Amino acid sequence: MKVSVIVPAFNEERLLPATLAAIRGAAGAFEARGWTSELVVCDNNSTDRTADIARSNGATVVFEPLNQISRARNAGAARASGDWLVFVDADSQPSRELFDDAAAEIEGGRCLAGGSTVRFETGVARLFVTVWNGLSRVCRWGAGSFVFCEAAAFREVGGFSPVLYAGEEIDLFGRFKRIARVRRRRIVILHRHPLATSDRKLRLYRFGEVLGFMLRASLTAGRALRDRDACYPWYDGRR
Repeated sequence: MKVSVIVPAFNEERLLPATLAAIRGAAGAFEARGWTSELVVCDNNSTDRTADIARSNGATVVFEPLNQISRARNAGAARASGDWLVFVDADSQPSRELFDDAAAEIEGGRCLAGGSTVRFETGVARLFVTVWNGLSRVCRWGAGSFVFCEAAAFREVGGFSPVLYAGEEIDLFGRFKRIARVRRRRIVILHRHPLATSDRKLRLYRFGEVLGFMLRASLTAGRALRDRDACYPWYDGRR
C-alpha cells in the first residue's frame, strides 16, 4: 500500500514548516503498517519561499500557475502515485492518531473516502466550528483541510471541480457519495482526533465579511462560489 499526502500551498512560508513536520510525524502511522508514503506539495504560484521550504523538507514540488485551491489539489494528485490520497492544507497539522484512524478505515476495506472534524488552534469562534463539525458528520462532508480517498475513485469522479473557488470539498463529497452508494462503500468523517487547523480566516476578516460571503453563496444558489472575486477570503493574499 502506498499513500500520497498532498499539500496545496500559496504563500505559506510561515506555516508550512510546522505542517510538513506534523505530516512527517503522522506518517509513522503508515510506516507502522509496512506502507510507503510520499509527500507532494503544490506551489500555487507563490511569491515567497513556499517551494524552497517544501523541497528542503523532502517534498516533491509541483507548480500550478492559476491561483485556485481546486486546481492546486488536482495538480498535486496528478503527480501522486499512491493507492490512496490524503489532502492536507498548508495551515493544518494532522496528528499521528488522525492518520492512524484514517489508515484503520483504509484497512477495513469498506471506506471509499473520508474527512475529519476540525479544531482551531485558539478558542476563537467555537460556535462556528461546533456547527461545522455537526454538519460534517451528519451530511458526511469532509473539510477541505483534510480529505482522504481512494486514488482510483478520485480520478473516476474527476477530482475537485475547477469551476469552484470555494466549497469544492462539499461538491467532491457529493460525487463520492453517489459512487459509494452504488458500490456499497462508506464515506466516513473521523472525529476521535480532530484536525488542528488555523483559524486565521476568522481572525483576519470581520464577522460581517464572513457572514456576507455566506449569504451571497446561499442567495445565489452557490453561483458566487464560481466567482473568484466573491471568494476573496481565499484569494486576496491576506496571511
